[in-house]
Amino acid sequence: MSIETQSMHVTPVGGNVFADLGFEPEEAAALKAESQRIISEKLTIKDSLMTELAGWIEAKKLKQAEAAQILGVTRPRVSDVINKKAIKFTIDALVDMLARTGKHVQLSVQ
Repeated sequence: MSIETQSMHVTPVGGNVFADLGFEPEEAAALKAESQRIISEKLTIKDSLMTELAGWIEAKKLKQAEAAQILGVTRPRVSDVINKKAIKFTIDALVDMLARTGKHVQLSVQ
């Protein structure tokens, strides 16, 4: 059995998916700006958490395989943390790894 799929439209990089969905130009621009703001905030949080993890690994002078065992992840995942590949992690996964180091994560909302 074969399933054939076909995309009817692809929004180009830098394009506005909201405009492509038929929103009025002003609303589409506002929705795009808001979604970019939210993504930026999440990436900033992930970057901060990954910086803490990488600093912990460096301070303990751990090899990636050793850190992986402590953090409960694979060695390639440790490499992704060190190289700050934020897109590969959820905030929850990073907080869990930090908890395994004995660090306590606090949240501040402004």
